[in-house]
Amino acid sequence: MTGHRPALVIGLTGGVAAGKTAVTRRFEALGVHVHDADVAARDVIEPGTSGLAEVVAAFGADVLDNAGRLDRAAMRQRVFADPGARRTLEAIIHPRVRQWLHDRAMAEAGPYCLLAIPLLVENIEHYRWIDRVLLVDAPEATQLARLTARDGIDETLARRMLAHQARREARLAIAHDVIDNSGDEAALDQAVAHLHQRYLELARRAS
Repeated sequence: MTGHRPALVIGLTGGVAAGKTAVTRRFEALGVHVHDADVAARDVIEPGTSGLAEVVAAFGADVLDNAGRLDRAAMRQRVFADPGARRTLEAIIHPRVRQWLHDRAMAEAGPYCLLAIPLLVENIEHYRWIDRVLLVDAPEATQLARLTARDGIDETLARRMLAHQARREARLAIAHDVIDNSGDEAALDQAVAHLHQRYLELARRAS
């Protein structure tokens, strides 16, 4: 993948309930553009896209709802019960998500942008073109407490969700920068403001 690029492309990641959204909102408030892999995953299978056409070709028209959109609830149940179906769906969506993120990063005119990618560790080989990795980190006990409160689930299910993600150590191993999000709002504000200035300086040096 080649083309124009801004001075810095920062990949932001973190475990479930680590507080990624709280961090991206603060960067956005500072005028930084954030491109989200979850948004991309929806966009690439909108009606009329080649992505949705390929999903229908693989799974049949019964995966669509009455409006012609992907019936996400039905598809979730299907891929949850069938690992082969999940791999087929991911093979359709994931490359398109990567291209969506790349296209937006390359079109950026600002000093830097953020790409919010929850599964960055698991797919790091596809994102070697990113300049830096920013990890939003929180202890497992904090993640569990947030998950049970946020989603109204019990601790057993919360632990299962954590177990399905990359280990915290693996995320720390690829991170250039880490925000410890186990503290209060003021500490998070300060951490984001500090990194914002650092990224602006790095962008200036690279330009």
